[in-house]
Amino acid sequence: MKIRVGVLFGGCSVEHEVSIITAVQAMENIDQEKYEIVPIYITKDRTWYTGKMLMDMEVYRDFDSLKKYAKKVVLVNKNGEFFLQKANGLFNKTVAEIDLAFPIVHGKNVEDGSLQGYLDSIGIPYVGCKVLGAALGQDKVVQKMIMQASNIPTPKYVWFYDSEYLTNQDAILKDIKKLGYPVIVKPATLGSSVGISVAKNETEIDTRINEAIKYDNKIIVEEMVSNLLEVNCSVCGNYEYQRTSAIAEMLTKNDFLTFEDKYIGSGKGKAKGPKTGAKNGGKISTGEMIVPARIDKSTENKIKELSIETFRALNLAGTTRIDFLINKETKEVYVNEPNTIPGSFAFYLWKAEGKEYKTLLDDMMTIAIKEFKNQSKKVQSFESNILSTYHGGAKGTKGI
Repeated sequence: MKIRVGVLFGGCSVEHEVSIITAVQAMENIDQEKYEIVPIYITKDRTWYTGKMLMDMEVYRDFDSLKKYAKKVVLVNKNGEFFLQKANGLFNKTVAEIDLAFPIVHGKNVEDGSLQGYLDSIGIPYVGCKVLGAALGQDKVVQKMIMQASNIPTPKYVWFYDSEYLTNQDAILKDIKKLGYPVIVKPATLGSSVGISVAKNETEIDTRINEAIKYDNKIIVEEMVSNLLEVNCSVCGNYEYQRTSAIAEMLTKNDFLTFEDKYIGSGKGKAKGPKTGAKNGGKISTGEMIVPARIDKSTENKIKELSIETFRALNLAGTTRIDFLINKETKEVYVNEPNTIPGSFAFYLWKAEGKEYKTLLDDMMTIAIKEFKNQSKKVQSFESNILSTYHGGAKGTKGI
């Protein structure tokens, strides 16, 4: 009997369209002899839909005219079984049943633990990070604090809330100046390089900060690593087991990998994944990469070691991509950030190791099922007589 997998994607996020691309691409590569795919699309207004047509990329070019053919649903737990039921009408008719949820979402409001918390609350097993790991992976400030506490090297930074910038701007700008220009300004809880920009001097910094504030109430400003080389390494596993992928060297004409580099210049907008190597005599083409990266063995080992340390320290699971910054002159290596649900699940890094995308997805689902079974053996609740002795009022809880 096939395992019924509910693939959740979309959501109220600035990375909504990227999620659709990643999900459709994944659904095309899931082993359909082993799994039955149930697509679950979450619109920008947070409405859930299901229907086989949602596996076709063409649907999303004009979804408003086609959604009448999809079914509006809610996910419910009935005696330990999980059903998609019609969200409207007089009867809660069951539309589909699923055994495992597979979140393929990007960004705030979905990837950050919000969706994972809902899945936990109804008790369904699901692929990838749990709530804590998902939340830490999304918040660039808190993750850096944990990395620093774990002696994982990361660039120096200053962070603040938008309200603080309005009331304490001079002090914040002084702290930023200590980092040394140029600096990179980021919304702290977004991904895909949305809202990120570089301030090359004091004249530009205010404009760059206000641009980031359009997207988030929490801002991080980081030092720019000199003689920069950006590389990526993926980790697949959970708290028990981790395996690292090949390492990619990222190539761009810009100061950092932009949204266009990641999703337009590389062809990911066609759900085919990025290119894997510079051609034409080594000429740089925006958004290309070289796999494996042109780094020495010592640096390669350091990156793989730091990838696993970061994965473990941040409570991650599933397939994560860890982004690194290297000073080519000094060979210093810094962890930039993790991406807990990377676009295309960084399958191109695993393919370079001989692992096909279908196998990678199967590994992720196998890990999720095994972890759910292991967790189910733990004590989830216990009998207590607290309510039998409770008589109401604050005095009833005295001593608790």
